[in-house]
Amino acid sequence: MFGRIRWRLTMGYVGILALILLLFGVVVVTVFEKQVTRQQNELLERRAESLAKDLSYIEEGERALGESGGFAWIALTPDATVVVNRAPEALALGLPLEEPARGAVRSGETQLGYVENPDGEMVWVASAPMTIAGRTVGVLQYARSPEVVEETVRDLVLVLTLVGAGALALAAVGGLFMSGRAMRPVRGAFDRQRAFIADASHELKTPLTLIRANAEVLSRGLEDEDDRELVGDLLDETDRMSALLSDLLTLARLDAGKLAVAREPFNLAATIAETSERFAARAEAEGKKLEVRTSGKLPAVGDAEKAAQILAALLDNALRFTPPGGLVAVEARAAERHVEATVADTGPGVSPEDLPRIFDRFYRADKGSAARTRHASSAPDGIPDGASSGGTGLGLAIARDLARAQNGDLLAENAGKNGAVEDEAGGARFTLTLPAGL
Repeated sequence: MFGRIRWRLTMGYVGILALILLLFGVVVVTVFEKQVTRQQNELLERRAESLAKDLSYIEEGERALGESGGFAWIALTPDATVVVNRAPEALALGLPLEEPARGAVRSGETQLGYVENPDGEMVWVASAPMTIAGRTVGVLQYARSPEVVEETVRDLVLVLTLVGAGALALAAVGGLFMSGRAMRPVRGAFDRQRAFIADASHELKTPLTLIRANAEVLSRGLEDEDDRELVGDLLDETDRMSALLSDLLTLARLDAGKLAVAREPFNLAATIAETSERFAARAEAEGKKLEVRTSGKLPAVGDAEKAAQILAALLDNALRFTPPGGLVAVEARAAERHVEATVADTGPGVSPEDLPRIFDRFYRADKGSAARTRHASSAPDGIPDGASSGGTGLGLAIARDLARAQNGDLLAENAGKNGAVEDEAGGARFTLTLPAGL
């Protein structure tokens, strides 16, 4: 239990840090991309104007540009119809562009802007007029591929990713260490509380046994009906307290990992049949229908006795909340890596606000709601102790812990027309999963 809490705390811390790093990275990359784009655009404009001032720079520029990569230039006549110099790189970037070239000739100034190349990419182009002795003799168009900025941004993203991954790894290690230290006082307090509950439960067993024995002896000599009823109530409450103490001891052993839970192959179908047989008389006496829908063998791995205890708790719960004339259905099936046993009823179901806490210890649903609440119901003799009582609030919690101790789980949901019980009234459906056997 504490291991799961420790991992949750660590993952929460790492998750928050990852979100902060992600937001920081998005801001940094966005700002960096804008700055690099602006710098590259300014550089492109300066180089285009520099080359356009003297035609002797064109040859040198061609050599330099060929080495730089991601840039291309082309020279046009003033009417922008005759290409003086054509390069494959320029054609790939969408050059020549007639309209910007004519605009540069008309205004005598460099024209700047984005254009779409044949590949659908936006390319930054500078169109600078070339002049000799104050007369415009042509236009130099200089273009930059978007790959220039994208490659720089990708390098930054790679660096930030590696740094962020390292930071998260260190945060996970540090989080585990710090959460472990933070959990030490909690673990100590929990261990002391668990030891107290176990010791107190064990010590109270003996006086409760004596009280019950003396009450039984006392009841034999009573002739007044009221007195016998009072002693009967005393015996019932003694049984309730004894069941509660047994549940507390079971929980204490589960929390301490000291409850012996076997992991052996067994037939879950046979366990279901045997457990359901114990509740058949109670269902008939209460006017409820109990159906078992299993066939053949259902190999599982776990503890057959603990699985029967879980099923008994589920059947007791289902019968307790199913009205007379209702149905409790038990189904089982095999999946790829696990087996499932489902107990569904036609009772009032569980209210949505109570469903997430149905397995909490001592949790009781709101008695004013329409959903199921714990209440007393009569049961015939032969049902295990506590089956006919209003419950201690620990039965489902113990059942789920027992399932998880066998590497399985216990889930709860509200049934409906698509559930094991096809009834508009709905009801609750509990599903026990266990590892599949061979």
